[in-house]
Amino acid sequence: MNFADMQSKLESRLKPSRYRHSVGVSETAVFLAERFGVDVEKARVAGLLHDCARQYKNDDLKEEADKRGISYGDIEKEMPLLLHAYIGSYLVEEEYGIADSEIKQAIYRHTVGGSKMTDLDKIVYFADMIEPNRDYLEAEELRRLSRTVSLDEMLLEGLRQSIIFVAQKGSYVHPDTVTAYNEILLND
Repeated sequence: MNFADMQSKLESRLKPSRYRHSVGVSETAVFLAERFGVDVEKARVAGLLHDCARQYKNDDLKEEADKRGISYGDIEKEMPLLLHAYIGSYLVEEEYGIADSEIKQAIYRHTVGGSKMTDLDKIVYFADMIEPNRDYLEAEELRRLSRTVSLDEMLLEGLRQSIIFVAQKGSYVHPDTVTAYNEILLND
């Protein structure tokens, strides 16, 4: 399936605002991939399809994960929206013919991060935070960092902001997010 076909299929399955977000993440991922010397086509595809599993209602995500044999923990049971990332990493192969393990992993990790994140993982995670349709207080500062600092410095601040945001809401901080944050700090 070529990129235009992927766009068309995705557009038919997502709400218009979610599709616009996906296009914004794809374009932002391309910018970051060019800046940091990462495979641009993989970034374009992973960015576009990162939210492909948002075609399912939140109430259906546990069932979709179970159908695919995806294991998940207590945090995902309490916050099933997180499962869209894991399901999406399977859905890209099932519905879009993407078998590339790097793309699938970047989609899997785009919401909470994880251990030993690749540069593509980092780019898709961060592109999701700063794409042009995102409108929250820290977004402009994070966009500025995407143009001025190293990939790890940029991601570290994105992870920090995510941890603060989730903690201030009184929600669970996913251990994969903490792991990604700590690994970057330890490798500095």
